[in-house]
Amino acid sequence: MLNKLKQVKAALAYKNSQNFGDFAILKSDILGAKVAPEVGEQLQYVIGYHPLIDLDKLIAYPEGSFGREYAEHMKKNKLKALNISPELEDVARRNVFALRYVVTHDIFHVLLGFDTSYAGEIGVLAFAAAQNYSKSLKISLWFAKILYPIIAPRQIKAISENQQKGEELGKKAKFLLGYRFEEHWAKPLSKVREDLGLPNSNSSTFIHI
Repeated sequence: MLNKLKQVKAALAYKNSQNFGDFAILKSDILGAKVAPEVGEQLQYVIGYHPLIDLDKLIAYPEGSFGREYAEHMKKNKLKALNISPELEDVARRNVFALRYVVTHDIFHVLLGFDTSYAGEIGVLAFAAAQNYSKSLKISLWFAKILYPIIAPRQIKAISENQQKGEELGKKAKFLLGYRFEEHWAKPLSKVREDLGLPNSNSSTFIHI
């Protein structure tokens, strides 16, 4: 219990950090999401991997590039890159699942073609659950299937369709959580999707609000 209290105090201390990923990774660490051994093995390549993401630099990349598309998505939705402070390196290395899931969440939105509505969020969540990252994500998806239609009744059809689409993509795509996306910003988004076994959103049925 004392350990948890210390973790909560640490998370609150970082809540107003300029690196917006600090609070997110500490919160995930407190919740203690566990991954299966086989998933942990696939994450070895990204242990402690969290290079700084500079949206102002990425927005200057060529049109259609992965980095440019990601930066435009973030700026359009008034989102900040979830960077992690060097002071949290121990947490980042200890809980690689929390680290990569936090840092890559918005990247997944871009790769999968889902927007930031409730319908879009359940699409990303369904994808992550289908990739078997953690049992906690499957539980979160179960709750989302119940709560999201209540919270956003106008999106009921899109929520159902995006959930199904996310699950289908998760089963077909490569293991995304262990991929070093930040080394491929300059590539065309279409090429990154192709490399990961994902379709381009303009050639698939993606539901937007």
